Amino acid sequence: QVEFVESGGALVQPGGSLKLSCVASGFTFSTEPVSWYRQADGKEPEWVGVISAPSTYKNYADSVMGRFSISRDNAHNTAYLQMNDLQPGDTALYYCNVRLSGYDYYGQGTQVTVSS
Repeated sequence: QVEFVESGGALVQPGGSLKLSCVASGFTFSTEPVSWYRQADGKEPEWVGVISAPSTYKNYADSVMGRFSISRDNAHNTAYLQMNDLQPGDTALYYCNVRLSGYDYYGQGTQVTVSS
C-alpha cells in the first residue's frame, strides 16, 4: 500500500532552517508528482508546494515562496522540503501527498514548531 514516512521536524527559533524528508513506498515514486501540505492547529490544511516527477517543474504557495524549496531523489524514493527563514506562522504538521488514479494519499506528518 501507499505509505509516506516524514521526518526532520523540530523546534526551531525564528529565522532558523530545517530540512524535512519524506520517504515513499507502495507506488512508482519516480513517475509521480509529489506535494507537501501543512496543517496548523485549528486551521484547514494548506498546500505548500509541488514538484514534478523529473524535478523540472516546481510551484509554491505565496506564503512560502522564496523561503521554501522542494527537491527529490528518485533513486531513494525521497522528497525533501528545505525551509529557510522560518517564522512562527510556519508552525504546523507537515506531510507529503501523492494523487494516484484520482485518490489522494497522505503521510502522518512531522511537526515543525517555530518559537523563541
